[in-house]
Amino acid sequence: MTYRGKTLATVFMAVLLFVAAPAFAQGSDAMPSFNGTVLTVAYSGNIVYVGGDFTAAIVNGKPVARARLAAVDARNGTLLPWSPTADGRVKALVVSGKSIYVAGDFASIGGVKRDSLARLDAATGAPHSTFKHAISGRPMAAYAAHGRLYLGGSITAVDGQARTRLAAFNLTTGALDTRWRPAADDQVETIAAGGGRVYVGGKFHRVNGLAGYNRLAALDPATAAVVPTFKPKPPVITYALTVTADSVYSAHGGQGGRVSAYTHAGALRWSATFDGDAQAVTVLADTVYAGGHFDRACSTARTGAQGTCVDGADNRIKLAALSAADGHLLDWTADANGIEGVLALASSPRLNAIAMGGAFTTVEGRQQKRFAQFS
Repeated sequence: MTYRGKTLATVFMAVLLFVAAPAFAQGSDAMPSFNGTVLTVAYSGNIVYVGGDFTAAIVNGKPVARARLAAVDARNGTLLPWSPTADGRVKALVVSGKSIYVAGDFASIGGVKRDSLARLDAATGAPHSTFKHAISGRPMAAYAAHGRLYLGGSITAVDGQARTRLAAFNLTTGALDTRWRPAADDQVETIAAGGGRVYVGGKFHRVNGLAGYNRLAALDPATAAVVPTFKPKPPVITYALTVTADSVYSAHGGQGGRVSAYTHAGALRWSATFDGDAQAVTVLADTVYAGGHFDRACSTARTGAQGTCVDGADNRIKLAALSAADGHLLDWTADANGIEGVLALASSPRLNAIAMGGAFTTVEGRQQKRFAQFS
């Protein structure tokens, strides 16, 4: 079922939100811009780490070299000196303790050979010598939980050992996990964890050879067995996931895009439809934030040619805020621009802030290239 309707004005996108939040200003914080697409963002304390295709940050109109990785003080927008240099795209970035795990299309970081996956020191950016692997295929997603780094994408082998689009590594030793080796029959786009499970989403239809786990499945964090009670079967590709104590939130593409909320038992709680792909999702307090390349939030689930809303819509350009309780579209707007729009979202309850990355160049009509924060 699809919920629409207006609720109290709430801050979206990269907004700081309290449980009963008043409306915040629609302009984003003063933050660096970047000269290439930002594909992943992650908070750690007062710092927000950024990864993507860029080769420079833009500070006060001037370029500062940053080769696909950067760190920003989330409190004041200062570009920090943390600057490991990746020689190719960074697609996923995960913070775990004093380490930053990055995955993507690179062959080296900081002049040190690292095949598509690296562990970096959160303070210095130096690659760790104990974490070095050979990856066949492209990593697309990563998540740290249960003492493991979970990795997904189009992976076919790690260190010469066969893997079928998913793999895991021990966070303490850095070793490839020999026990956790599920198999998905198509690309994995996103990974999240919560409630004693690992959730994976993407293009697949079968997991561990089992049918009926289309595009979204839950796995045991230690054995990789499919959780049979979680079987939502979304009808379109899953691009992003976030998990809370009571729900699994997913962002989807398709003919028009959607954001859905599922119970941990796999029952659909609500679904919100847009006129373009939803590519990112995060939760802060009682609000779900969605990013993508949509321009309108549809009044019903019905879409026409190329995802056009059939039964009316509200303008929400690349960003939308939804009630976590029932999926109602909230009034706050902070429009971004571009074709691809917003590709990554992250939230920080500590800072009451949300960061976003993508291919946009303006937010609410003000120049802010490819990275923004609301707080």
